[in-house]
This record gives sequence, structure tokens and C-alpha cells, in this order.
Amino acid sequence: MRLLYRMTRRALLIPLTAWFVFTALATAAEPHWDLQFQYKQADFILTINDFAMPSAQRGVACGYASDHNGRQRPLVLLTTDGGAHWTESPAREIGLSLFFLDDSTGWMVTAKGVWQTLESGRTWTKKTRAPSDLVRVWFLTREHGYGSGTEKRVFETNDGGDTWTLLPIVKEVPSDAKTTTFGEISFNGKAGIIAGWSLPPRPELPLYAQPSQANAVHRQIPTYSVLLQTVDGGQTWKKSDASMFGQITRISMAAQGSALGLIEFRDEFEFPSEVYKVDLHTGKSDRVFRQRDSAITDVRLFSGLSTAVIAGYEASGPIYRGPIPGKLKVLISEDLETWSEMTVDYRAVAHRAMIAGPDPDHLWIATDTGMILRLVPE
Repeated sequence: MRLLYRMTRRALLIPLTAWFVFTALATAAEPHWDLQFQYKQADFILTINDFAMPSAQRGVACGYASDHNGRQRPLVLLTTDGGAHWTESPAREIGLSLFFLDDSTGWMVTAKGVWQTLESGRTWTKKTRAPSDLVRVWFLTREHGYGSGTEKRVFETNDGGDTWTLLPIVKEVPSDAKTTTFGEISFNGKAGIIAGWSLPPRPELPLYAQPSQANAVHRQIPTYSVLLQTVDGGQTWKKSDASMFGQITRISMAAQGSALGLIEFRDEFEFPSEVYKVDLHTGKSDRVFRQRDSAITDVRLFSGLSTAVIAGYEASGPIYRGPIPGKLKVLISEDLETWSEMTVDYRAVAHRAMIAGPDPDHLWIATDTGMILRLVPE
């Protein structure tokens, strides 16, 4: 009986072992996301605010490291070998967002202004006359760029960020400056979009007066959303606006005249986010993705292709943005209709994911929780 048991057990183990090997090989053969970097300095937690990989070798991440007392230390991470190694670079202010024109020239937005690097992030020079409270910048050349931020402000610079002037079309936006933020800029060639929103404060109701969870959608407050669009590099602009639920937080434009737009919603909305395809020639938009368990935080559409990648985290329950990060989720589509979830390192979690890379074959994702992952092709 013992011999029969051992023979039977061995006969079962062989196909099981073969199945595990086959599964591992099949997973490895498919495009997947491997964890390249995780901040492991004792007594510190890294928060990545933004991330850029302007080439297949060079990359920059900005944010801060905080200790158990809540003290924050500005931090910039650099790689020159495609993310195989990351080193810290000195920073004097906490970076909120990044824009790189090429793999050496870039700008970093902080709460107090704008910094420029000509050395791939190794050194930074502050633009002393740049406005504070910007959210994002985008440069078409080393001299010509735009900056957007709070208090209904959009600026243009023609000297690399040394001086800035308000964009006149902003005067046509009727919303209250105190509640209006222009939080996203995206260009492809001379075509560009600057997106903003005005979010009125939510009324504080007593508990007995609050609607039930079943009617959560009805207690969402519509957002005044505005798009500033140009087709000639900013020589002329036109404004379009609408009242809608959610905020347009990310736009990715492609050369073929299309774009992906991300709308994120407040907690207890029916969905945490929606992704739309926009025809920039006609203005027509069609929803291409939404799932109740997927809070998308970044989108990427590739020029000349119909391939798109979106990233976010697994949401559960009506509170989408709680203190505990969710499992990182990455989805890919070849036609903007059918989406496939990609394999991601099981350790990766996030409140926000950021996609970066020069082309669809060289992509990275950073999480606000201090992790950086690389796309491993088939």
C-alpha cells in the first residue's frame, strides 16, 4: 500500500509540476510588468508625485520621503540605464509634476515655482520669476511653453520659463477664480488642449438629511469643465465648456487626430472613472472604458497606432480613494474597444499610477507608493 501511495503521489506530482512550469513560461512569454524599484530606506516612506521617461535609458521621478513624524524631505530619483538602477538627486523643493522635452531638458513644478534641468535631472535651476501654485507645464521648444494652475490661471512663456504672461482667453472663462483649476496640458505637434474645472464646495448636510447610498449619484455636484484648444501651437485658442460630473484629469493626444481623456469621479459615484476616445476634428467623444472595480488614474494613446494603455488601481466599495492603496491594474487595447488586463507584479499597490516612456515598446509605471515597474515585452 505504501508503495502504491508513493507511486500514485509521484504520478500526480509530475503533471502538476509540468502545469506550474507551463503556466510560469506562458506568463513570462506574455507582456507583463515587473517591479524594478521599491523604496526601502528605513523609517521613511516615499511618495512619487510624477514620473518621466523621455528615452529608453533616462528617467526622472519627483516627490518626497516622509518619516514617522510626518517630516517631508524633497527627493528626485534618476536612472540612466532604463531603470535597472535608481539614484537620489538633491532637491530643494518638493516636485509636483514633470515635463521633459528630450532626455536632458526638463522642468519640474513645485508649489513655489518652476525649476529647469539641462542635465537629465542631475542639477536644477529655479526660474525665479515663474508664478507659484502652478500644477503643470508643457514646452513645445526650449523657449516656448505653457503653465497652468489654480485660481483660473494659464500662462505662456517664450524664454524657457524666465518670464510668464497670462493667456488672454482665460478671461472668457466665467467660473470663479477661487474654485477653478487648470490641471492638465497635452500637445501633439501644434495641436494642444488645456483642461480645467471649477468644483464648488459640497454642502455639509446633517446626517438625517443625507441621501442613501442607493442615491449616491444624486448627491454628486456637477463640475464646470472647460477646455482651451489650439491647432496652431497657441497662436489662437478657442474655449469649450460644459457642466458634468467628474473632472478631466488626464489627456493623451495622438498624431492621427484622436485623444484619450480620463474623467475621475468622487467617492460613492457609480463608477470611479471613465475613459473616452475623442475625435479632435469633430469634437465627438465615445466612452471606451469603465469598470466599477477599476479606478483609472492615467492613460496613454500612441501616435500612429490604435494601441492604448491605461493604469490605476483596484477599487472596492463606494469609497474609491481611502487610505489603503489598491492593487495596481494595467489594461491594454489594440482597438479601443476590447481591453485586456495585463499581468502585474503582485507587490505593486497604488493610490495613483503614472505611465511614462518614449514608445509602446519602452514603458514604465510609477506608483505614488514609491514603486516603479517596467513593461517586459513578449
